[in-house]
Amino acid sequence: MNLKLQHIHNIESNTLQITGSKSETNRLLILQSLYPNIKINNVSNSDDSELMQKALQSDEVVIDIHHAGTAMRFLTAYFAVKEGKETVLTGSKRMQERPIRILVEALQQIGCEISYEKNHGYPPIRIHGKQPTSNKVSLQANVSSQYISALMLIASSLPNGLEIFLEGKVTSVPYINMTLSLLSEAGVEGAFKNNRITIKPCDKVLSGNIVVESDWSSASYFYSIVALSNNVSVTLGSYKAQSYQGDSALAEIYKNLGVVTTFDKNTITLTKVPDTILKLPEGLDLSNSPDIAQTIAVTCFGLGIGCYLTGLHTLKIKETDRLEALKTEIEKLGGHVHVTNDTLRLAPGSAIKKDISIPTYNDHRMAMAFAPLALRTSLYIEDANVVSKSYPDFWLDLGKLGFKVLEASNIS
Repeated sequence: MNLKLQHIHNIESNTLQITGSKSETNRLLILQSLYPNIKINNVSNSDDSELMQKALQSDEVVIDIHHAGTAMRFLTAYFAVKEGKETVLTGSKRMQERPIRILVEALQQIGCEISYEKNHGYPPIRIHGKQPTSNKVSLQANVSSQYISALMLIASSLPNGLEIFLEGKVTSVPYINMTLSLLSEAGVEGAFKNNRITIKPCDKVLSGNIVVESDWSSASYFYSIVALSNNVSVTLGSYKAQSYQGDSALAEIYKNLGVVTTFDKNTITLTKVPDTILKLPEGLDLSNSPDIAQTIAVTCFGLGIGCYLTGLHTLKIKETDRLEALKTEIEKLGGHVHVTNDTLRLAPGSAIKKDISIPTYNDHRMAMAFAPLALRTSLYIEDANVVSKSYPDFWLDLGKLGFKVLEASNIS
């Protein structure tokens, strides 16, 4: 489905309920499969979480997780320790280009049996589930925190737990802390200190409900919308001031772009503050929250200001190469962008071209990051259904704010 977003001059204040975080949901789904007495509330309705649930319930040998990168990493570790179960994990063409070697080698260190079906280091992989023979593992820490979280999630189910030694600078620390916090909430003991994570074995976790906080990555698009709007406010639920999610850094970052966040019980209200001096810190480090880089870059472009973002090296191996995709699409709209392997620099400018068509590269965040530009120009979003990966109701929610979202059959 292709959409045209008509240029609108402002939005309507409203209250929206955002689906549960898929990052938290997918971690808890693994834990629930290991410890069935865990109950989960506010589960994400994203494609990724539905694929995770389906995979965990499947009796098939071949499991296709399509574009779901988190599912690929977490399920690799999960099935590796399911004694006696053989599983082939595969995915989309892009998924088969995304590396898995570091996690596979870490699991092989503790005695797991995993082999590659096609290209070495990449899915599809064949897993022969077995009991690990070691409780110590080391791996690079600067590629994807999902590798580390995958090991942490299975660690308490192992007879002797697991000690994970991280080599080098750790990427996306908040996501590791999220995993540790969710384990603790379930009753699993763990610690993270001096590049070493220790998870103790646990036969039975605490019974009871664990509530998934709504997704801060999804909230980012409304920060962008409010920043690009006039004097309005948008209320989002369900959020908490002390969040496990690294993307909650949005509240501080967007102060620089004229948006103030007010916490009230389980909601946040985003309010535009007129006459703010709009300027991000030079060299804003997003290594702890790389998923909001696209949103921030597009917001700055829409505001006509420059930005220099760093800590973006993991964006090269996402659903697409997000840095190159951002550069290509912002420049089509009239901007000037320079990217390296881990940075993005956007030059200030004011002119934004109209009726430009934005391909989404099978990447949900490309669609949602560019949508707020309808407050500055009319544009097209190709393959707009891609948002279902994390936020199926996104276009409906934009409509509630007054966006003019129309189906477009032909895009030139």
